[in-house]
Amino acid sequence: MLGEYRIEGRGAAEIAASVERAVGAGDLVPGQLLPPMRELAARLGVNPNTVAAAYRILRERGVIETAGRRGSRVRPKPATTGREHIRVEVPEGVRDVSSGNPDTALLPSVAKAFAAAAEQSDREPVLYGDAELEPELARRARAELAADGVPEGPLAVLSGSLDAIERVLAAHLKPGDTVAVEDPGWGSLLDLVPALGLRAAPVGVDDDGPRPDDVRRALEAGARVLIVTGRAQNPTGAAVSATRARALRSVLRAHPQTLLIEDDHGHGIVDVPLHPLAGVTRHWAFVRSVAKAYGPDLRLAVLTGDPVTVDRVRGRQRLGPGWVSRIVQRAVVRLWADGALDTTAVAAAYRERRTLLIDALAGHGIEAHGRTGMNVWVPVPDETGAVARLLHAGWAVAPGARFRIAAPPAVRITVSTLTARDAESLAAAVAAATGPTPARRYG
Repeated sequence: MLGEYRIEGRGAAEIAASVERAVGAGDLVPGQLLPPMRELAARLGVNPNTVAAAYRILRERGVIETAGRRGSRVRPKPATTGREHIRVEVPEGVRDVSSGNPDTALLPSVAKAFAAAAEQSDREPVLYGDAELEPELARRARAELAADGVPEGPLAVLSGSLDAIERVLAAHLKPGDTVAVEDPGWGSLLDLVPALGLRAAPVGVDDDGPRPDDVRRALEAGARVLIVTGRAQNPTGAAVSATRARALRSVLRAHPQTLLIEDDHGHGIVDVPLHPLAGVTRHWAFVRSVAKAYGPDLRLAVLTGDPVTVDRVRGRQRLGPGWVSRIVQRAVVRLWADGALDTTAVAAAYRERRTLLIDALAGHGIEAHGRTGMNVWVPVPDETGAVARLLHAGWAVAPGARFRIAAPPAVRITVSTLTARDAESLAAAVAAATGPTPARRYG
């Protein structure tokens, strides 16, 4: 059953650690069946309750899953084998279009903003017990959220979108609960769900966002949470349209207990309107990050939501990091106040680069998706082969496996720095990499 590996330990924590070490090392593989609790208890000479506690720890950490009489197995994609490792090493001389990073030439300078924030902090130092939220940041964030149709709610500031989403999930869920996630979807989020001991229910995505029928099926099957990317969906570039938003709100009204989380990380780099879903369900959270528009190292996201959700998040935050640096908050306020980012020009630049590549691919008869944002999603018949052949041709693309659960194979291409010449060259390489392999002849 376990081959050469022997689970060890006398206490629950030791037994759980032994299993987790084996999973991390590859000695226990995804899908592998673990011994029944009584059998393992007898082998280790411990009480069955000790093994039961160890298995519970492993379930909560997302390492194993239990299916009643069918026993406990290593999760197909446990937290210890994250999607972060599904990537290509980019050799010297190969063009990297896999990173998902913004064009640094389009990011605003932050030097003056941080200098001004530091001077303000010298005059008005923030001490323990002071407010966690910069008043001017709250005022500006509320105004922009209201202009986009997001319902009014209390605010919190977190260290990026993923931090905010993790805290919202932890505030409402228990291990074993199911979360409906976009498929294809953000790889880090698909890692986070099992890491929290939660189950992911894949929801299909097209250019207009999550498919309503898939969402309905997931919620009817017991998913307690739906996570939606409103614009610049990673990796497909989908954006929730007005028509799709109406359909999704209709589904959510039939499931008012659903926790809805919306991620608007594309704010500032897109030129399509937001169609928020927030307010339909009892509990909701809306997250808006500055990373894509102002720079990934600005670890700041604004969170709003229903009072219970935001209060739980802020309460737990106080027991950990306490708050996001008010110096960082003040710097972001200064960037906003100074108009440091020309959002219209930035959105137009990314739109032009996506269009160049999508049109070039279409010229080769290749379907591609990229309605908004900085990525283009290209379905391929053989993902592994396409990635390898493109690498050989001088292009490093992101494997679709990084972003999908049940969705068909594809590759993600980041267009941030592509020129018209690049687009034509890359499209030709994709066509060559995904076309039929020439038949070999033997004389």
